[in-house]
Amino acid sequence: MSSTRSTLAVGDTAEPRDFGPLTRQMFVRYSGASGDLNPMHYDDAMARSAGNPSVFSQGMHQSALLATFATDWLGAGNVRRFGVRFREQVWPDDVLTCTGTVTALAEGADGEVVATVELVCSRQNGAVAIAGSGDFVVTPATM
Repeated sequence: MSSTRSTLAVGDTAEPRDFGPLTRQMFVRYSGASGDLNPMHYDDAMARSAGNPSVFSQGMHQSALLATFATDWLGAGNVRRFGVRFREQVWPDDVLTCTGTVTALAEGADGEVVATVELVCSRQNGAVAIAGSGDFVVTPATM
């Protein structure tokens, strides 16, 4: 069930969002943009010499996709906390699906209502690549 900010309730979910298929070019672009120049993310020969089947996505790349999903749902200006745990590598041609569920609503500072959400970014095989949570203001403070 999708919800808007004004009608959120515990148990509500965001519309899932897919990213991908991911490409080597995306990994290279993220390397340049982030300054993470580890060749494991863009040099197949180097990645294979380390025992990997190919290059792989940066964990922070997946974190950025999950953050994009969450802020598109609840608003970038409403973030109060965002954290992730890396679980599994992501490879070229993977399709990631991001999901989110409201797990709590509480009164925060200045009377704001804050939603705590569980966030998951899964690979097409169902394996969780990255999981996290966040707190988002869902109603403004009463003046």
